[in-house]
Amino acid sequence: MFVAPDPGRARLRVSLRAVLGIGLAVIATETAGLSLPASIAGGLAALLALFTVADPTVRGQAVTTALLPAVGFPVLALATALHGVPLLRDAIWLLVVFCGVYARRWGPRGHALGIFAFMTFFVTQFLHAVPGLLPELYGAMALSLVVASVVRFGVWCVERRMPAAAAPPPPDGRGLARPTTRQAFQTTAACAFAMAAGQVLSHERWYWAVGTAWWIFVNTASRGETLVRGFRRVVGTVTGIAAGLLVAIPLHGAPAPTVALVGVCVFGIFYTAPLSYSWMMFFVTVMAGLLYGLIGVLDPGLLGLRLAETGAGALGAVLAVALVLPVTTHTVTDRWVRRALHAVHGCTAAAARRLAGDADADPAPHAAELEVLLGRVRLAVAPLVHPLNPLRARKQRARQVLALLDDCAREAGGLVAVTADPDASHDTRLTAACLRVEAAVETLLGAVPRCAVPRRTVPPYAGEPGRHPGADQALAHLRGLEHSLTALAAPLRSSWARA
Repeated sequence: MFVAPDPGRARLRVSLRAVLGIGLAVIATETAGLSLPASIAGGLAALLALFTVADPTVRGQAVTTALLPAVGFPVLALATALHGVPLLRDAIWLLVVFCGVYARRWGPRGHALGIFAFMTFFVTQFLHAVPGLLPELYGAMALSLVVASVVRFGVWCVERRMPAAAAPPPPDGRGLARPTTRQAFQTTAACAFAMAAGQVLSHERWYWAVGTAWWIFVNTASRGETLVRGFRRVVGTVTGIAAGLLVAIPLHGAPAPTVALVGVCVFGIFYTAPLSYSWMMFFVTVMAGLLYGLIGVLDPGLLGLRLAETGAGALGAVLAVALVLPVTTHTVTDRWVRRALHAVHGCTAAAARRLAGDADADPAPHAAELEVLLGRVRLAVAPLVHPLNPLRARKQRARQVLALLDDCAREAGGLVAVTADPDASHDTRLTAACLRVEAAVETLLGAVPRCAVPRRTVPPYAGEPGRHPGADQALAHLRGLEHSLTALAAPLRSSWARA
């Protein structure tokens, strides 16, 4: 995990920036004379601003960060005002859950604002906040967001030096078939179950179950993805509780070492999040234990209750994806694979035009889109390649599809590099090879009947081979693409049992 490749040390820099931003935010709230609960709320606001805001441009990130109080402060006021009215409080929180997930249809901004609204409600339960604490909470969160923004957009703007690729939007749909609408109902149902089960377990800490159910549905699209994420959540929580017994409890809330270890946990959350949900949850659980120790309520029984509440939330998520508008892993995987193949087709078509002399044709954006889409394919097939999946044939086919798509991405990247040189063009072999690749993609996508003659005639090579060394290199990449696409036909047409 900690020796995994980190190109450009992006994860390291983002993680260190998060520690700096959150640390300075907490120092600012303490310097302002605000209470410990307010400082905790401020630290969480800074963490969410740095963790969830992921617009594709720096300007967009700044706008989203500025909008966080617009959704968070009204929710904070509602949550504190309803603290003594349990039934209405629960109903309003479920409404926040539904709206927060539904907002994901508006892309990264809606996603970040939805999470911030939910977590604002969550933190009031964590702190048992009442209306009298509201001015301090407002002040701490506003100050922390300002400090985090100064660090992110001024002191240490990682994005300006290395822009992040934007994740593609989820496959479209209408009504209940639209992913965000379906997930809004699923998440609300899961949180409602978790809320009821959590309150049976504890009238004081029931909100942990709701938080578990909510976060399991973040960045998942199918029944299989949700089940795997729930399993990883439980694994991370169990190991985090074990570490809490060894680390957090012996500290007895001592401020200096606790704050230092919270900083380590913040770094761990940001550094491991892109790679392992279990590791991220390990650090979240340890940090929660340290914070409970800091406010003087930590004991082994509380950690045991944390595990029980996590189990209740995970069970709610499992029941929701199984019973409420379920979508199989096969369906989601097929959609993302088809989009990846469309990107291959677009890349090759643009390369063909570029090689034919069209200076405006650029295959690079299609190759970049392919890399991002492959990330979604890997996430979609995660349940199929999971070590606990007993269906070996399906697991093998899923691994084969991933390997062949990775080969396509590698060859597409090589083709982009070659076509950037205008002297590598004007070779009829390359044009013919591009057309064969396009035809192979169209056959996989069903654009032309299987075994039918492609709609466009592939011209035979005539004349002397291209003299530019890049021509042979481009031809090798195109042949590699054609070979990988041909090999994809068998696993893609196999009958994948639905998850």
